[in-house]
Amino acid sequence: MRLTGLLLGAAAVLTLAGCGSGGDTDSVPPTATGSLERLAAEVKCKPNMQTDADEIRQAICRNGEGKFILATFATDRGQREWINDAKDYGGHYLVGRKWVAVGEDGVVKALRGTLGGDLENGTDHHAHAG
Repeated sequence: MRLTGLLLGAAAVLTLAGCGSGGDTDSVPPTATGSLERLAAEVKCKPNMQTDADEIRQAICRNGEGKFILATFATDRGQREWINDAKDYGGHYLVGRKWVAVGEDGVVKALRGTLGGDLENGTDHHAHAG
């Protein structure tokens, strides 16, 4: 699987989004499932497809909460490998079964209120040395 280009795309969105902060969502629904288009419809965004391959489908989305990447995967293993590699670039991840949303902290927390899922964080490149 050629992840380098996909990861660079994710890194670019994270760079554009910057770093955010916010509180956890109080009420988390059951984790959503389905195609990239179905997940995008749930969060009211029209996906701008960037990758449409057998193992991964990835799109840039924008809704009232902000800009984020939405990706779906053919296998759980492919998803976990992508997430583990992408975390080196930092960022905030909302992880469901064979899908992930990546973006600013406040955006993924807001998406969690609709899609459910688990929050994960990438490497913090903004930590202050003291």
